[in-house]
Amino acid sequence: MPGPRSRDCESPPEVPTLFRFLVFVAIIAGIVFGGMVALVTFVQPVQREMVEIVPPEKLQPR
Repeated sequence: MPGPRSRDCESPPEVPTLFRFLVFVAIIAGIVFGGMVALVTFVQPVQREMVEIVPPEKLQPR
């Protein structure tokens, strides 16, 4: 009886580390992109007026 690593039952080749990393980054980027699309689609911002007081010293050229 052959051992656990016979020629008939070869294990699949391992995935290279760089490819695994790129797949992981692509999945994370897809999740982030999906979250941004969901925010744009479902969230309506509340508009309000904003007042900023500018000191007169910043209005005069130097």
